Amino acid sequence: MTPTPEFSSLSLMADLIAVTCELGYTHLTAIQAKSIPLLLQGKDIIGQSKTGSGKTAAFSLPILEKLDLRDKRVQALILCPTRELCTQVAREIRKLGRRHRGLQVLPLSGGHPIYPQLCALEKGVHIVVGTPGRVLDHLVRKSLDLRTLSTLVLDESDRMLDMGFQDEIEKILKASPITRQTVFFSATFPKSIEKMARTYQKDAIRITIQDENKQAQSDIRQLVFETEPTQKIKALLWLLQQNKPESAIVFCNLKATVSGLTSALSDAGVSASCIHGDLEQSDRDRVMATFRNKSKRVLVATDVAARGIDIENLDIVFNFDFPSKADVYVHRIGRTGRAGKRGLAISLASPREKAKIAAIEKYTGTKIETKAIPSIGQLDVEAAKSSLHPDAAMETLFISGGRKDKMRPGDILGALTGDAGRLKGSDIGKIEIHDRFSYVAISKSISQSALRNLQMGRIKGRKFRVELVK
Repeated sequence: MTPTPEFSSLSLMADLIAVTCELGYTHLTAIQAKSIPLLLQGKDIIGQSKTGSGKTAAFSLPILEKLDLRDKRVQALILCPTRELCTQVAREIRKLGRRHRGLQVLPLSGGHPIYPQLCALEKGVHIVVGTPGRVLDHLVRKSLDLRTLSTLVLDESDRMLDMGFQDEIEKILKASPITRQTVFFSATFPKSIEKMARTYQKDAIRITIQDENKQAQSDIRQLVFETEPTQKIKALLWLLQQNKPESAIVFCNLKATVSGLTSALSDAGVSASCIHGDLEQSDRDRVMATFRNKSKRVLVATDVAARGIDIENLDIVFNFDFPSKADVYVHRIGRTGRAGKRGLAISLASPREKAKIAAIEKYTGTKIETKAIPSIGQLDVEAAKSSLHPDAAMETLFISGGRKDKMRPGDILGALTGDAGRLKGSDIGKIEIHDRFSYVAISKSISQSALRNLQMGRIKGRKFRVELVK
């Protein structure tokens, strides 16, 4: 396969090229190579590619290139189907734009209090990343002004339409300047998107990345273990014991299964947490922070709750429940085996689900390896528990200060490694800064002393509430 061009070949400002180097980005993905030059020219495009193909950087870099930081009015709006994806996209834009001094990126989604959003909009923001419902709410309130909007992106536009957001999206499009650049990114190209593109885009150029399923899956080893439904928990414990992943997602089809399985794994000594549609946003933030920073090893999730979640260096994806649709299967397993690393996808299926497996093999053009599992009589669950290596290496501290308090990762790192904390940099893991709070991963062996030091000390000369996240 011919390698795609390097990021340094793009007509981007030096600061953006430098950031891509700092983040370890070298060669453009296929969708980036085809779309970024057109977006820099101001063209409307429809980009069709799968999750994990680098779409966020594809539209973010041209937006950042053209941004006028002196004008604190909304210049770009990105619509996403879920609040999780909004948070992820906003985080990625901030990361790519970290050399843009004064850059203001605001997520607008339901599940968050509206008053802080109103205050942020009043102070001025450059880029808004929002769900259609909450964005339309702000337009009706007249708290969001799109008169200076130059770029509007619909990310995962097919999913937004599937979720029933067409009316909201069309109202937002009609409220935007006709001079805007309009960008659709989608995994599929249904007639509803084709019609919307004809109505709201100008001479849109369609970009389709072919054979992406096969290309992505070539880096993922796919296994199916046949087991009866009543024995799946035992089988999953055995597989965790055999593979000992540092991080794994376990997908279930129902919320009730997620809750029950998480309890069963925790009772067996596995460091596990769960995410589903009934969780409050603060709980979702906490769960995802502890999983991203390796304080929890296993995340149990439904498809809807996990949509938009992107985890670096994910060892294994488990399908505890086999999905009924082939595209759902591809979406799930595509979370492992990224960035040139080999991934592993393990599915549990009953003998009666062979037709589903055959349908997925036909859809992907890839043969899934079927393996035998020891007979249930040979599965010693107690022995598996003792050899699971369940403990995560890190614990997570919550700090009651965030981006709005001018908190930066370096401030937290300095407080922990300076005279007051005296910790080694190697004992400190991922630091996440949110608007009003932050999370920091600490080696479990010294987490209690780190907690005491931060509780007794100051960060940026101020006292903050610090707690251990359970």
